Amino acid sequence: MVDVNNPIPLHLQLKDVIAREIKNEVYKEKIPSERDLMDRFSISRTTVREAISHLVQEGILEKVHGKGTFISQKPPVHEWLDSLHSLTDTVTKMGMKPGSKLLAKGMVTEPSYIADLLQVDLFYSIERLRTADSIPIAIERHFYNEELGQKLANYDLETTTIYDTLENSLGIEMEEAEQFISCKEVSEQDAHHLDIPVGSSVLCVERLITDANGTPIEYYMSNFRPDMYVFRIQTKRKK
Repeated sequence: MVDVNNPIPLHLQLKDVIAREIKNEVYKEKIPSERDLMDRFSISRTTVREAISHLVQEGILEKVHGKGTFISQKPPVHEWLDSLHSLTDTVTKMGMKPGSKLLAKGMVTEPSYIADLLQVDLFYSIERLRTADSIPIAIERHFYNEELGQKLANYDLETTTIYDTLENSLGIEMEEAEQFISCKEVSEQDAHHLDIPVGSSVLCVERLITDANGTPIEYYMSNFRPDMYVFRIQTKRKK
């Protein structure tokens, strides 16, 4: 319920209530009207609209002019950029089931700039298709030095959470990540795996992870479907 004595703003309380009821399948196709929500929670129209606006921005709801506010059939995954976490954790927190399909693994020499970043001549590549509730959302490519890559290859890469394995099984401490996000045209091969048209644009993420001494651990490249993945960050204006 919405509690006026709760320090959390009313529209955020309402947003959480609606999101929870959608997850519990209280509503099948659309949520109640603004008037119904106002009467149920004894709140203003402004509060209701702010809550709904947040859910629309998060891809959970979509407004159809003249018809109402409907539940999105394919809500996108939202990742906050305030810390380093695995895609498995991100998808799980969204209440969805993560999945992986191994596409390729082995020693490679390209792209050559990755060899320079990892400070090696040859490096180990792991390429996986990632899904959320069986929907393709990303192609992930992880790059490691040969020794670390071979150790990871001993695990079932279709069920293993790589970052958990690095930290908990292999004793690798990941301290810092520098990340770049851009937009590019998807390759024909990736378009096939992601089930999107050839020539579509994808969100391209590149990330270098280092340990406490600044030694490279992993270079990561991923192509995300922009209709199924959202990167979020909260900032404050400096005074």
